[in-house]
Amino acid sequence: MTTPVRVLIADDQALVRSGFAMVLSVEDDIEVVGQVANGAEALAALAATDVDVVLMDVQMPVMDGIAATQRVVGEDLAKVIILTTFDREDYLFDALAAGASGFLLKNADPDDLVDAIRAVAEGHALLAPEVTVKVIARLVSEGRGPAAVPAGQPARPADPATARAVASLTAREREVLGLMAEGLSNAEIAERLFLGESTVKTHVSHILTKTDSRDRVRAVVLAHRIGLVGAS
Repeated sequence: MTTPVRVLIADDQALVRSGFAMVLSVEDDIEVVGQVANGAEALAALAATDVDVVLMDVQMPVMDGIAATQRVVGEDLAKVIILTTFDREDYLFDALAAGASGFLLKNADPDDLVDAIRAVAEGHALLAPEVTVKVIARLVSEGRGPAAVPAGQPARPADPATARAVASLTAREREVLGLMAEGLSNAEIAERLFLGESTVKTHVSHILTKTDSRDRVRAVVLAHRIGLVGAS
C-alpha cells in the first residue's frame, strides 16, 4: 500500500482549516496530520511530525505564511502550497521568492486542491492558471520580477548560464514552456498540441532539468523573462 501524502494545514481561520480537512479526509492517499493557526505553530508541528506538504495561508498572526514558507523550504522540512485570494495577491511575489511550490485559490474546487497536493508531493509545482497570469504580469509591470521582452521576440537571457539553458531546449520544449507561462495545465497543453498528457509531463520534466528550475514556478518566470509567452 502506498504511503499517504501527509498534509499540514496552516490557516488562522478555523472554518477554513476544518473545511480543507473535511475535503481531504475522503482521499485514501492523503492524510491530514495537523492543523495550526499560524506560521510559528506550523514550524513547531513540523519539528514534531513528518509532513510532506503544508497548505499555507499567507496572512496569519505571530508568523505569516511568507516567513514560515521561507523557513520551511530553507530547512527542507516540507513542500509548501500557498493558499490565497485575489485581494491578497501582492503577497504571492514574496511567497514565490520564499520557495513555495504551488499557489492555489481558496475558492478552488475540491478536486483542484487534491490534485495540487498530489502534484506537489510528487515533486511538481502547481499554479492555478488565474494566479499564474496575474502574478507574472504584475511581477513584470512593477519591475519586481525579471524584465520581460515582447512575446515572440528573440530571447535575451540575463546571463551565460541562462543562455545555455535556453539554447538546450528543443523547439517542442520551448513551445511547452510558453504554454506553461500562459497558465495552461499539462492536460490543456496536451490538448493544444495534440499530445498525450504523459508526453507533456516528460517535456515539462526535461524543461525543469535543463533550465535548473526547482519547480514549474521558476520555469514560468524564466519564460516571461525570455519572451516565450504567446510565442507558441
